[in-house]
Amino acid sequence: MATRKRFPAEFVERYSRFIPDFDDFTQAMAAPLPRTVRVNTLKATREKALDWLSDLEPEPLPWWELAFKVSDEGSIGKRLEHFLGLVYVQDAASMVPALVLGPKPGERVLDLAAAPGSKTTQMAAMMDNSGLLVANDFSRTRVRGLVGNVDRAGCLNVAICRMDGIRLGRAVEGTFDRVLVDAPCTCEGTIRRSGEALGRWSVAASERFGRLQKGLIVAGFRALKPGGRMVYSTCTIAPEENEEVVAYLLARYSDAETCEIELEGFSMRQALAEWKGVWFPEAVASCRRILPQDNDTEAFFLACISKKEQAC
Repeated sequence: MATRKRFPAEFVERYSRFIPDFDDFTQAMAAPLPRTVRVNTLKATREKALDWLSDLEPEPLPWWELAFKVSDEGSIGKRLEHFLGLVYVQDAASMVPALVLGPKPGERVLDLAAAPGSKTTQMAAMMDNSGLLVANDFSRTRVRGLVGNVDRAGCLNVAICRMDGIRLGRAVEGTFDRVLVDAPCTCEGTIRRSGEALGRWSVAASERFGRLQKGLIVAGFRALKPGGRMVYSTCTIAPEENEEVVAYLLARYSDAETCEIELEGFSMRQALAEWKGVWFPEAVASCRRILPQDNDTEAFFLACISKKEQAC
């Protein structure tokens, strides 16, 4: 119970409504975040990377052969392996959206809100540097970081652009096989990493971001080809930024349908059925919540959405 006192009373009241093991949740949110990395197969093999990182005692994560938990003595971010792009420091939950999207070599893929590039570089490796991966972000400052990470990771199939995501979705309508909308959000899931997200937390911020996210999820869906797949994700807990956004898309487009999400060895919880007395469409139940106490990660939300070949 003492851990709850670290969080605003309204935060506790809201999220204890639908997180039954709320004390476990707050303890996990207050605990240090494990350091996790993934091997960048554009520059290194799994075996070589394990050899280079042997002094950090890499521990394989059970749900993806390229993901490892490492000790952080000496800070891996200052090591040559990281500087050369052989490995990428990334929270484990942050790796899941790209795995669910499953981009393949030769496809056309859009990362609508790409900076700083962790998922962009992950997808480029999954695509084996083939096809086309468009990485977009609206912020000039964040695009600079995106360019640096893409270059360091050796991504050759990535085209970077800086454009309002909603305008971009209209401009490239029906173009992409797969789209990732890792939307800007209140970042509640990152509280484990930094107290900044908790310091600026408010319900009003979630409502404000929800309006932006609704525009972005529609833009991402418009960019899809018929038969294409989109993943919408956030690193936040608020239903206003998660289930409500997916419900908005489903209500607007009859050719949008949710897909089941599974990742063997990784625990995920079903999305909410209702919030504040408003019931979501039954299809929203296919979305998934990632809570920090289940896999020792940040919190995340995932929706996998396909565009029907023909609208109903």
